[in-house]
Amino acid sequence: MPEFLHNNKLYYNPVEFAIDKIGGTWKMPLLWRLKDKVMRYGELKKSTAHISDKMLTSQLRELEQNGFISRKVYPVVPPKVEYTITEKGKRVIPIIETIRNFGLELMKEEGIEHS
Repeated sequence: MPEFLHNNKLYYNPVEFAIDKIGGTWKMPLLWRLKDKVMRYGELKKSTAHISDKMLTSQLRELEQNGFISRKVYPVVPPKVEYTITEKGKRVIPIIETIRNFGLELMKEEGIEHS
């Protein structure tokens, strides 16, 4: 496949493009947490160990900009914001599950215990 340009970024193949959208340390775990329920920022923060506020905010923004999650702000004080997975985001869940299962298999092969 020939290289292509999207949003001023050069990609060499579709895998690279997909990983740019859902890859990294935090995007897939955040989508996984949202697969079954609507969550607020604080719930996501509490359930995602070691993520900073800055990183959580940036990852949620990117997932929203790319159409994988939606963000609903309620006009109350203090502000209430809820995050929901979209249909596009739900299409990613089987891929995440496959990668997760493969990771668990690799961990088992390496003698790493999963809790």
